[in-house]
Amino acid sequence: MSASTASVSAASSASVSARASWLRERGMGASVLVTAISAAFGVILISAMGFLSALMRANPYIGDSGTLALVLGVLVFVIVGIAVYVASIVTANTFSTVVAGRTRRIALMRLIGASARSQRGQVARQGLAVGGIGAAIGLVAGILLSIGGIALAERTLELPAVGYVVVQPVLLLPAAIVALTTWAAAWVGSRRVLSVTPLQAIAGSVELSREQVTRRPARNVAAIVLLALGGALLALGVLAGLVSPLGVLIAFVGGILSFTGLALGAALIMPPVLRLVGRAFGRAAAARLAAENALRYPERSSRMAIGVVMGVTLVTMFAVALASIKLVLTQSAGGHLAPEMGTILDTVAAIMMGLVAVSAVIAAVGLVNLLTIGVVQRRRELGLLRALGLSVRQVRRVVLLEAAHITIAAVVTGLVLGVVYGWAGAQSLLGSVRMSPDAVAGGTLVWPAVPLWPTIWIVVATAVLTLIAAVVPTRLATRVTPVEALAE
Repeated sequence: MSASTASVSAASSASVSARASWLRERGMGASVLVTAISAAFGVILISAMGFLSALMRANPYIGDSGTLALVLGVLVFVIVGIAVYVASIVTANTFSTVVAGRTRRIALMRLIGASARSQRGQVARQGLAVGGIGAAIGLVAGILLSIGGIALAERTLELPAVGYVVVQPVLLLPAAIVALTTWAAAWVGSRRVLSVTPLQAIAGSVELSREQVTRRPARNVAAIVLLALGGALLALGVLAGLVSPLGVLIAFVGGILSFTGLALGAALIMPPVLRLVGRAFGRAAAARLAAENALRYPERSSRMAIGVVMGVTLVTMFAVALASIKLVLTQSAGGHLAPEMGTILDTVAAIMMGLVAVSAVIAAVGLVNLLTIGVVQRRRELGLLRALGLSVRQVRRVVLLEAAHITIAAVVTGLVLGVVYGWAGAQSLLGSVRMSPDAVAGGTLVWPAVPLWPTIWIVVATAVLTLIAAVVPTRLATRVTPVEALAE
């Protein structure tokens, strides 16, 4: 009896282990990390804003200020929304890359009778599991960090004890949103399962070519519509900001829609930029091969590029927004800003850059993850290059140059988008503010203020990150012999 029970238990454990084996696939661990960071960030931000609100309510000079509550609420909505949006794009790109690597397996399942919808449903359930696991980890970590951070702040800054309770039902909201958006992102990222045919069982990882990408009218039209609509809302938000600070909400929606359009149409938008960058690398064999690889499969290149674009856009956007806010307030104050106000703005700038850095970290994790998956899935392609006579060093150079092509194109795109979004955000939020009675009526309109050193640091940090992210997977991919790689 005991032997039979042990046998059943062992079989059950083996079955559970087999069902959960997909969690050990390359890319899933990073996806769990992304969702955990997003959920923890939402929990910490809500707790921090709740604690600040409690401090303000306890202050006899501020009391129950409706304006401050509105500003804090808008900030929480915008920053948490950005973090969740970044996590969704990263997760969708990750699952798109994972599905591309599973082409052969999916085709084999189709060959023995499985439907495309059942295969896509399986990927979506995996996305829900990843989102649930990451959200649960992030919820617990966020609560613990919030409790410790508030206690540390009260002790070191000698703040009055306001009795703020961290554990509240509202903290379940960011965790639930992250889990659901991860599931939705996995569903969107797995849409390619529907186009996998049983005949592709004889192939490996298959990416769409340039010709196939251009023959997707519905997706391309949707991208153009979202870009146009988002741009129009950004302009409307700037105009509305000359009348009311709530114009920032219109601009926020415009930014989300326009960037979504860019992400959808990245396979069409990024190749021309990549082609221009490729010309700057010369006509050497490795450089030409890297440039052609970046263009041959625009979907693969755009998935890698969009993570860099997103991170650079976020950091640039907030750096430009904060510099432009100071310029707007200086103009509305008659050309001179009080030193106390300047100090407050610098403090707020440091806090905001720290908060948005979390979203940049999420984008960076996605970049490293996609580069790793992409290079490892291309071992057969790299093995063919070795078989044709290229040395290990030359193959690594090709991959690094390809990553450099994508990074430069993405950094340039991200800088342009960041300047536009940052300026639009500053104008739509504070364009209507008058710091002086002598200020011109009808709002203040300024040119974008682009801070020099933050921009330089953004470029340098992105270059270093991409180099580090590309070196490790390239070493893994070129460690196998050409015969082993071609046999996969």
